[in-house]
Amino acid sequence: MNAFPAVDPIPLPAPVWLFKLLHIVTLALHFCAVELLLGGLLVATCLCFFGALRGGAPLLRLNTALSLSRRLPIVMTYVINLGVPPLLFAQVLYGRALYTSSVLIGVYWISVIFLLMACYWLLYRFNAAIERGLSAWWLGLSAWLLAGGIAMILSTTMTLMIRPEVWQAMYSASAMGNHLPPHDPTLMPRWLFMLTGGLVFAGLWMVWLAGRKQIEMPVRSYLAGLGGKLALVAMVAQVLVAHFVFHNQPDKVRESLVASPLYLGAGFAWFGAAGLILLAGAWAGFKKPTTAAVGWLCVLLGVLAAFGLTVFRDGIRDLTLLSNGYDVWHRAVVTNWPVVGLFLVLFVIGLATVGWLVSVMVRAKPVSEKVI
Repeated sequence: MNAFPAVDPIPLPAPVWLFKLLHIVTLALHFCAVELLLGGLLVATCLCFFGALRGGAPLLRLNTALSLSRRLPIVMTYVINLGVPPLLFAQVLYGRALYTSSVLIGVYWISVIFLLMACYWLLYRFNAAIERGLSAWWLGLSAWLLAGGIAMILSTTMTLMIRPEVWQAMYSASAMGNHLPPHDPTLMPRWLFMLTGGLVFAGLWMVWLAGRKQIEMPVRSYLAGLGGKLALVAMVAQVLVAHFVFHNQPDKVRESLVASPLYLGAGFAWFGAAGLILLAGAWAGFKKPTTAAVGWLCVLLGVLAAFGLTVFRDGIRDLTLLSNGYDVWHRAVVTNWPVVGLFLVLFVIGLATVGWLVSVMVRAKPVSEKVI
């Protein structure tokens, strides 16, 4: 018996490939923001903790933590706003699976809203404490635990949606949505992949921040050196975790991924970007560059890696669902091209507006950043 609910009789208003393209683009951008938040928050917390210890250069660590913490609330706005579009596109393409998984763990799914608000509030408190010269590493740790918990809930939901074989048993056990799914060997590696990726992005972000003139030169040099070393070490760890993510997939899914030119190419693109990040991290870690060009190169490598992993992840989902009888490409489509055209125009305008806002923030009058 097919475990998936009946398909919605209303046809899609645009081709499946268009929804897939928009989903992948927006999800890759969302992943960039998520990993910046997870990694940057953990690094800032650690800097505050070690800055509170005697010895070394505590003020330098706190100033470096401030450079990260004062930007984290802004990063959170991008996490939220860039998370909505891919979720909407996923509901269109995978609604029968996604709605089912989110209902089965509904209590945890709904809790994300409240956890997100608490995390957001803690980010502001954390930054305010550092600006007053306080360590307050426990505020950063609390915010990171909430962010990591949200990531685990979302990973659980997205993993459960491709496991229709456990849905009936879960619903029979409880219809209240308060039971977690049975053990899945792919869940923890996928979650760890995102966490290690967060440290990679944090390192690349620190190298980018080293090119900001409003930050004092000693802090910029420290950012570049520490960021490069962090990106180097974390990238090695993420490659190892990627090995477990791939080999924990069912045999049929692994074989299909390798046989697909698209997904195989995405995997190679990610590995290529990972290799370049290793080289850039090693160079930045020891040379400590403080130029904007090096920072933007690191940003480009991070975005390339994010797009590669997003396409490959999409392949894992599609092929796993296909093996269970769900073909995302098999949908009734009646394209309304005037509406599609209007949507695409507004979509491009929206992206351009976001890009302009980012450029305004980057070009804003420099203000000295240091702990009072």
